[in-house]
Amino acid sequence: MKVLIAAAAAAAGVLLLSGCATMNEDQCMVGDWGGQGWRDGAAGYPTSRVDDHAKACAKYGVAPNMSAYLASREDGLRTYCTWENGFRQGRQGNSYHGVCAPAEERDFVPAYEDGRRIHSVEQAVSAAQSALNSAISRIDDREDKLDAKERELRQEGLSNEDRERIRNRIREVRGELRDARRDARQAEENLRYAEIEARATISAIGGRYGVW
Repeated sequence: MKVLIAAAAAAAGVLLLSGCATMNEDQCMVGDWGGQGWRDGAAGYPTSRVDDHAKACAKYGVAPNMSAYLASREDGLRTYCTWENGFRQGRQGNSYHGVCAPAEERDFVPAYEDGRRIHSVEQAVSAAQSALNSAISRIDDREDKLDAKERELRQEGLSNEDRERIRNRIREVRGELRDARRDARQAEENLRYAEIEARATISAIGGRYGVW
């Protein structure tokens, strides 16, 4: 697990450096194409990534050193194309661009697919919890509105028209409250099933990767 966490932090740092323009002026002028190739390989970028770098650096009159880039990229790929990293990439929901050699894919791809399965069930739990939180928030909001309207209805000096208008709004809010409570019950049920599915999936897969 410590290896997985360290790899995750390293890859996250690489992704943060990329941005929209893959290389800035300083990086282009320094011309560390070997280091850039290694970082791209370790992040699992396809070879087309160097085309993006070439476009970014063209405005500064700099062209990639392809031999240094590609040689170092292969070294980076050896860090990327492991079963441990395959699982991590899948669990994070990252895409795989088919960059690993066939011999490496025999271990990488099954682990990646296992990670994707866990990612899927964890995302389902997260979505169900979000839906429940939203329904609870709507319940609280409608209850507050209902209390406010009922207090308003008890005020003195209201005309018949005002009272009828408030009563109509109270009926509307009560309907909204019923809907929110119904949605909350459904969300609770969905969350329960999602958690059961997540526990079953993690129990079946996670032991191979130190996830429980």
